[in-house]
Amino acid sequence: MARPLIERFRDRLPVSDATPIISLGEGSTPLVPARRLSAALGVEILLKLEGANPTGSFKDRGMTVALSKAAEDGAHTVICASTGNTSASAAAYAARAGIRCVVVVPAGKIALGKLAQAQVAGAVVIAIRGSFDDGLRLVRAICERHPITLVNNLNPYRLEGQKTAAFEIVEELGAAPDWLALPVGNGGNITAYWRGFCEVDAYAHVLGCQAEGAASMVRGADVAAPETIATAIRIGAPVRRVEAALAASESGGGFVAVPDEEILSWYARLAAEEGVFCEPSSATSVAGLARAVRDGRVAAGSRVVCVLTGHGLKDPETALASSQAVAEVAADLDALESALAL
Repeated sequence: MARPLIERFRDRLPVSDATPIISLGEGSTPLVPARRLSAALGVEILLKLEGANPTGSFKDRGMTVALSKAAEDGAHTVICASTGNTSASAAAYAARAGIRCVVVVPAGKIALGKLAQAQVAGAVVIAIRGSFDDGLRLVRAICERHPITLVNNLNPYRLEGQKTAAFEIVEELGAAPDWLALPVGNGGNITAYWRGFCEVDAYAHVLGCQAEGAASMVRGADVAAPETIATAIRIGAPVRRVEAALAASESGGGFVAVPDEEILSWYARLAAEEGVFCEPSSATSVAGLARAVRDGRVAAGSRVVCVLTGHGLKDPETALASSQAVAEVAADLDALESALAL
């Protein structure tokens, strides 16, 4: 197993010798040059592949710390509201710790791959007829009434773990990039990255990328009924709104909103031109960067790290729906040549 993230960055995390390390080998994810997309946009793009984490998303960075601290505190149950990735990560790390996990998801609004991960890890999965924001309100209320540990990003240990991705980028590049582009839903990850950059005195302009149907940070107001193909960021009332806004403003960055058709276009291009299969929400970082370059906010030649927050297998339905149909032919050489137009 890879060296646990907590061990690697122990001196920068709120842990002690009494903290049991609940790890699945998270962190140390690849930073991959995107040469074709760089040429297309006129900037140097590096892709931070957070889908390479154990449960396929960046959530594992925060969950290893949150569950380690929960285990240290003797927690018997953890709970979260989720659009999918948090539930998968919480379920896996809770299973590793031997702690009961409850996840609350919006009915019919969670990608199949993420739902399957939570269920197979033994979590109690409850679907509500409402939004993620409704779910978060409910789990917060449950935690006020019962001795249950909340592991959404309101849990401060989540952000502590997530900030380590900024440490890794600076270590690998020797400095911060000019820009960091990443998807924004609840605002926790943008807050964590900026915290990480500040802690190592290496500063990037931070570009928070949102889907137009859930662009609360861009609008400056909550979105009552968020809707987007990018399910992981289909959040209308970000709980880290204030911190996320500070991260963008203090870094000299900002926010950008992109429509679903642009997200899906860059989602397809990432796979077809760079061989990187991410979930649609992840592609929002590249779609947002493309919009910012076009608008003149990101200068030509800038070095940009685009964070791809989750693996494409998280959402197989979108992948299949946006791909060409499979051609079926007879098990015959002539038929194969014909299908290939040889």
